[in-house]
Amino acid sequence: MTAPTASRPGDVQLVAEGVSFGYPGRRVLDRLDLTVAPGDRIGLVGENGAGKTTLLGVLAGRLHPQEGAVRRHGTLAVVEQDLAFGDDDTIGTVIDSTAAAARAASAELQTVIDGFDHDAGDVAALSASIARYEHLAAWDVDRRVDEGLSRLQAPRDRGRRLRELSVGERYRVRLACRLAERADLLLLDEPTNHLDADGVAHLTAQLRGWVGGVVIVTHDRRLLDDVMTAILDMDPSMDGRPVLYGAARYADYRFARDQMLRRWRARYRAERKRARVLAERLDASYEGLSDEWRPPKGSQAHRRATRARQHVKAADRLIERLEAQAVDVPVPPPALRFPDLPSVPPAYAGGPLLEVRGPRVAGRLDMPGRRVAVMPAGRLLVTGPNGAGKSTLLAALVGSVGLDRGTRTAAAGVRWGVLAQEGPGEHATPPGRSSPTAFDAYARHALDLLDAGALDPDALVPVAALGLLTETDLDRPLRELSIGQRRRFDLACALLAAPHVLVLDEPTNHLSVGLVDDLTTALRATSAAVVVATHDRQLRTDLADWPRLELGG
Repeated sequence: MTAPTASRPGDVQLVAEGVSFGYPGRRVLDRLDLTVAPGDRIGLVGENGAGKTTLLGVLAGRLHPQEGAVRRHGTLAVVEQDLAFGDDDTIGTVIDSTAAAARAASAELQTVIDGFDHDAGDVAALSASIARYEHLAAWDVDRRVDEGLSRLQAPRDRGRRLRELSVGERYRVRLACRLAERADLLLLDEPTNHLDADGVAHLTAQLRGWVGGVVIVTHDRRLLDDVMTAILDMDPSMDGRPVLYGAARYADYRFARDQMLRRWRARYRAERKRARVLAERLDASYEGLSDEWRPPKGSQAHRRATRARQHVKAADRLIERLEAQAVDVPVPPPALRFPDLPSVPPAYAGGPLLEVRGPRVAGRLDMPGRRVAVMPAGRLLVTGPNGAGKSTLLAALVGSVGLDRGTRTAAAGVRWGVLAQEGPGEHATPPGRSSPTAFDAYARHALDLLDAGALDPDALVPVAALGLLTETDLDRPLRELSIGQRRRFDLACALLAAPHVLVLDEPTNHLSVGLVDDLTTALRATSAAVVVATHDRQLRTDLADWPRLELGG
């Protein structure tokens, strides 16, 4: 597959030529070409499992292409979703690593200046050292690191070990430091997942002013609008190739993508119809070889043989003609099929489905005198900065965290579906045990809900009916699915029990932009009550007419 380049005049930061990469039994990248020049900011989008994170790993040099080559020019900074670190690594370890290049440039320039002979010195070497020093703004690196940690609300204690931090805290530390490096090529994987509104604003400003090339895997639709100069859609088109859309506006990309999908699905339906016609005409042709058309036995036997040969030849010519006209159209990608969810349980007697009053969880949430109630078919948008208690409030609503003060009530028979920031897909395999397939893990989750009395067997939502995972994905071990595919699995688990209340914590994290659009439409239309906590700017805009609860304000 080949993607058009998005280059500009000047030094090329990265060139990928004919890059192919795959895992056992599954090829992810196939002869992909990509060029990134200074000032290019390319957003990688596509369905979960399409190869976005894999491509980023290949471009970064963490994965080696099985075919083709990747050439990089200049310095490189990478922040991936899964961050490797040693047991003794601290925040200071990351900060010192970040400042190393700038400090080396400062030391090099000082050495050149100290030894410079004003009469016969190497002016070119001096100029090169000054250029490196200025390019990295080496005099300012400590301030930039400190500002980045502050703006991204990352911990700043140099002595804290990385293993003691949450996933989000580790990511923010690494992101702040890498942004301070001012590398020639910046590669980021879902950078807005762990950021609040202020953090995203800081990231956006940094990216818009980035001098080098940038490649970002993202589901953030607003970031695509605000930052990108091009969008590379990793999903295959009808010819199996990814497409680079030069339009910098997300709406333009989605319009072009949707038009392509409509043509693809129409072509596929036409070819399926043609295939059915072919089969029917062949059946009719060979039925003509039955005794119905044969002359009576004993009369002109040679005529029976001749007519049989002619009939077979006519059928063969028909096969050749129809097959020559046929086009091999691959199956179009699946679309979300959101289930019809109920509003109230059978024994509903009125009042809120879920309610908490004056909830307090020590060190995490404190809402004295406040009441949060979820009514049938109700809507609630929960917002606020990191650490304000959004996730804790959602956990208090569904009873998965105990209250140090306050009360929680739930209507009789009410079912709720929860999409946490880390769901069943993250913890489905106990240590030392083999990973179940996605289908088996879904069945296990259903049995657990049934044992807990939280599932009506007559209302179970089959995972295959949702269009979230293909049959092939469902038959794969859960741990072999991509982060995005596991997030789809978690969404399916939230819908499994046909809940009366959906409680979704950062639902756009790790989902493709197309699925986010479809999910947003479904959440607005569903008969179930919905509670959403999110930092996603576009989702907040899309749900701006919902009642809103701001925490930490």
